[in-house]
Amino acid sequence: MCLGHDYQCIDDRDCGSSYVDVAFYYIGRSLTTIFNVVFSYIILKQGTSKAALVCCGIIIGGFLLGVDQEGVSGSLSVTGVIFGVLASASVALNAIYTKKILPMVDHNIWRLTLYNNVNATILFLPLILINGELSTIISFPYIRSLHFWNIMSISGILGFAIGYATGLQIQLTSPLTHNISGTAKACAQTVVAAMYFSERRSLLWWISNVTVLLGSGGYTEVKRREMKIAHKEETQVLTEEKAPREITVK
Repeated sequence: MCLGHDYQCIDDRDCGSSYVDVAFYYIGRSLTTIFNVVFSYIILKQGTSKAALVCCGIIIGGFLLGVDQEGVSGSLSVTGVIFGVLASASVALNAIYTKKILPMVDHNIWRLTLYNNVNATILFLPLILINGELSTIISFPYIRSLHFWNIMSISGILGFAIGYATGLQIQLTSPLTHNISGTAKACAQTVVAAMYFSERRSLLWWISNVTVLLGSGGYTEVKRREMKIAHKEETQVLTEEKAPREITVK
């Protein structure tokens, strides 16, 4: 679901379809942290502090400014924005459910990755038929090219490795940490895309990107401090429980 919404959101210059530019992808995906907060409360029953909510407000402000600047430049697509929001929700749900499901597979990332790939294979088959892409695959000029299948095999291996690394990151840290690192990646992707395609952007558009990044960074710092305090309190409790108790002799 994440991949489907991501690909629908991004501008495909080769195929001629255009929902949003690659440079707007970061803005469209900036709500991942917000959805992470909402779904963590609904699914994992984890609350969020006021300081973290303020950071979420900053992220929303950056998102709205980015949407406004896309409208000013004349490249705004409501459909693209919707797909971007859905992609953010899908990424947040994927991370949260990965964390929730890990105990059911004995915290085995290899097994979880295998299940995800099998499920994706099954789910994408009807989507290919629904979108009428079967004829495109059959008439693809490089379908019998050995070089094409070598490249596809390499991309499949790399995709599997990314899936494993994602699961491992969520297991060792948290869904939030995974989403924040994804935001940083998307920020770098935005800068590279804007430079690669020689796209001229307004100052406010760049400010919207920086605002989202600062909001995400602030949220990370707030959660880091909260987790540090919680860890300190937990360590103190364990220390007190293990401490030898004094025996009073009457």
